[in-house]
Amino acid sequence: METFDLIVVGSGAAGAMAALRGAELGLSVLIVEKAHKFGGTSATSGGVMWIPDHGLNGDVGDSAEEALRYLRTVIQVPVDAARLAAYVAQAPAMLRFLKDSGLPVMAAAWPDYFPETPGARADRSVICPTFDGRELGDERYPLMREQFSRFKLFHRYAMDLTETFALMMQHRGWRFTAAKVIARYWLDIGARRVSARDRRFTQGAGLIGALYKLVFARGVTLRLETALESLIVDEAGVATGVTVRRFGQSHTIAARHGVVLAAGGFEWNQALRDRFYPVPGLTRHSSTPEDANRGEALIAAEAVGASVAHVDQGWWIPTMTLPAPKASNFHEIHQAAFDVGRPWSVCVNRNGVRFVNEATGYDRFGQAMVEDHLRSGANMPCWLIFDAKFRAKFSAGGLMPAVHTPDARIPEHWWDHYMFRAGSIAELADKIGVPGPALAQTVQAMNGYAVTGVDPEFGRGGNIYDRFFGDPTVTPNPNLGPIDTAPYYAVPINNGDLGTKGGLRCDAQARVLDGAGQPIAHLYAAGNCAASPFGDCYPGAGGTIGPALTFGFVAANDIAARAHERGMAE
Repeated sequence: METFDLIVVGSGAAGAMAALRGAELGLSVLIVEKAHKFGGTSATSGGVMWIPDHGLNGDVGDSAEEALRYLRTVIQVPVDAARLAAYVAQAPAMLRFLKDSGLPVMAAAWPDYFPETPGARADRSVICPTFDGRELGDERYPLMREQFSRFKLFHRYAMDLTETFALMMQHRGWRFTAAKVIARYWLDIGARRVSARDRRFTQGAGLIGALYKLVFARGVTLRLETALESLIVDEAGVATGVTVRRFGQSHTIAARHGVVLAAGGFEWNQALRDRFYPVPGLTRHSSTPEDANRGEALIAAEAVGASVAHVDQGWWIPTMTLPAPKASNFHEIHQAAFDVGRPWSVCVNRNGVRFVNEATGYDRFGQAMVEDHLRSGANMPCWLIFDAKFRAKFSAGGLMPAVHTPDARIPEHWWDHYMFRAGSIAELADKIGVPGPALAQTVQAMNGYAVTGVDPEFGRGGNIYDRFFGDPTVTPNPNLGPIDTAPYYAVPINNGDLGTKGGLRCDAQARVLDGAGQPIAHLYAAGNCAASPFGDCYPGAGGTIGPALTFGFVAANDIAARAHERGMAE
């Protein structure tokens, strides 16, 4: 039987950090990953980390106390106070470790998602610059999970966050930005000889690529196509290893000092969604890699007595479905996180009534969809309604702006199935099955709000977060504009997700807890495999990856400390 000091299940941000820190502290480490490529959901993400009191900009007034004041206000359910405090305390230490290891990071001017709350700031989100994927080696560079084609220019060219927002908002010089992105790819002749993949790893791929350069340099073993089947626990209740399956064959691997479960959530397991969620939604509305996170680690841990927490919550994000290009009978899920709050638009439920400040954070938008559906039974999906001005300038999920993709270029069979168009609001309401008078009244009210700049119903455009993603050329409110120019459009918006927010219940040391609240010896969890320390809350950009990295770091520290206490050579 093979034996390692530490076995990590899953290769996303949490797993990579646990492996990196464990190897740094002298442990022999194995990562097992069921997919054909490493990097997990993290590699397809925006790659942002929410890190309070990070200190990257010097002494700018943030502190652990301010962060906890903010978090205690915005979290609306009971959470483990010690675990929450551990996150706030350990996240800056984790970031210092990354910096000291050579991973470049920088603070981003991204408002917290509850900007009206005491303690909120606009500098807690941390990002990594673009990473040259070929630094992983030509044999590994194509094996890291790739960013979704829907997040690339013309499904091919990698963009960083600055370039993405420049094109999304059609900022001045956006055509030059697009030309630069395309030219950069084709002029990279050396990379084109190795792979069609853009060597520029941006956003989540940039973070994960830089992490794995460090992971591989420290001698960590990575096994792909290797899926967790079960956890091995001895008679004393100690986790001693895992059983995995690779190409149809099962075998057991022993762990001397610990197992870290970092295999993502359960958003692609409909049975678990039906079991846990008040409004289950469908797996196919998730925006994470298709059929990837099925909760195998949660199921395996429950089988050895583990408990769960916050499993009624997801990291919600509004999504839209369109046919996948160049793939028959497949669909792509497109995020609409910022589209729903643009001017010249409104979101309504199937009664034609608004239910949310559309420009709010995407997780709050999803929570409002759930609450409205429980109340009205007329949500999930809801509808994004917009006019020709919106259509000309902004995307709507996967529907690109008319300046890029005019109506004439949209396949005829998409109309009145994936997207809807009409010459009047009444005709549009009839096409989508929404009561015409109610929708007309909603649009009329929104047009009045656009004139005054004030939304008395939900306060759209009334805080720094809303305005951050609005259109500064629109006045008096960058998030409000009259819906008055035909043709009128509608697309259905589903309650998608970035993964599940609940999972295995863990303590401040990232140890998995049993039903009595006691640690299962040598078993740890981090990332979406573990219950979020934030409970029902998404505090700011990077609220998923920040805790994933931090508790991967915490878990490795605890495992290594125990190993050294038992006499392992330093």
